[in-house]
Amino acid sequence: MRKFILISLLLLSLNSFSQSMFSKNPVINLENFDKQRVHWGYFLGFSSYDFKFDYIKPGVDIEVKGTTGFNVGLVGNLRIMEHLDLRFEPGLYYTQRDLTFHDPSLTRPVDQLREVKSTYIHFPLLLKFSSQRFGNVRPYVVGGFSKSLNLGSNHDATDDNYAYRFRMTRWSTNYELGLGVDFYLEYFKFSPSIRGVFGINDELIRDNNPNSPWTGNVESMKTRGIFINFTFH
Repeated sequence: MRKFILISLLLLSLNSFSQSMFSKNPVINLENFDKQRVHWGYFLGFSSYDFKFDYIKPGVDIEVKGTTGFNVGLVGNLRIMEHLDLRFEPGLYYTQRDLTFHDPSLTRPVDQLREVKSTYIHFPLLLKFSSQRFGNVRPYVVGGFSKSLNLGSNHDATDDNYAYRFRMTRWSTNYELGLGVDFYLEYFKFSPSIRGVFGINDELIRDNNPNSPWTGNVESMKTRGIFINFTFH
């Protein structure tokens, strides 16, 4: 039964999408939807996180390998004027980054690799600038700032990399830029988007030894990421 419902929704969406994109005179769906002062939605998506390292002295870089994570969250939209909205999109983001350290003093594979698993509660506050609506399609750009709470930061741990524990700050601050398209379907609005996230503050907690081969030469470590979200209103 659940599969039947999902397939029916997909076929309905594809039918409305084809009318929006390829019909010369499409039926205008949800004509007054954007005139609401406030409306709500939810999103599902994927993310790819990375780190940007800056170093105190030129040397061997730390290699970062990201994995594809999963996102889910809510959307609150406040209409400010015809082409401008304020959006709050709290969400839960799962990700993992594998760090490989190439310091010559680290000879064992167990010392060279750190798996950084993170679960973020993400709080972005964004401005959405929408273009004129074309039939059932309306492109937009978004930008703003966000705070992220890292539930896997090991912020309070006394052990460090010498005990195989990588530590990060609990909170991080970011700015975000992205773009997307609103598709007005018969019963709901569907909005795929892509967004870049760029950390502002240094998130690395150094090891207790200031000459640590893992953190001693790092001037700053900041999050970078790409979000691909599918929003339903």
